[in-house]
Amino acid sequence: MKNWATANPMSEQKAKIEIEYCFKCKWLLRAAWVAQELLSTFEDALGEVSLQPGPSGEFNVRIDGETLWSRKEEGQFPETKVLKQLIRDRIDPERDLGHSDRNDAS
Repeated sequence: MKNWATANPMSEQKAKIEIEYCFKCKWLLRAAWVAQELLSTFEDALGEVSLQPGPSGEFNVRIDGETLWSRKEEGQFPETKVLKQLIRDRIDPERDLGHSDRNDAS
């Protein structure tokens, strides 16, 4: 697992996020909203967030080519909180996500 924040502080290489969405299902706005949330949270750690029209029923989120979330496999869309935690754990495990790190029960 690569820690982008500490691997090489002088390196310009940053994580790339791909959001593949079903255009037939009209999920572009959902994909764009997820992209905006990720860019707002990880603006200093992401090199790219791309939106990619995909096959029917698909909504996948990948980091550097590795699938983090598949709507078909999980049976649902990702919650933003969960997605942010998954990405944080990959690129900067020490990063505090504020309210996204708190349990709902607290």
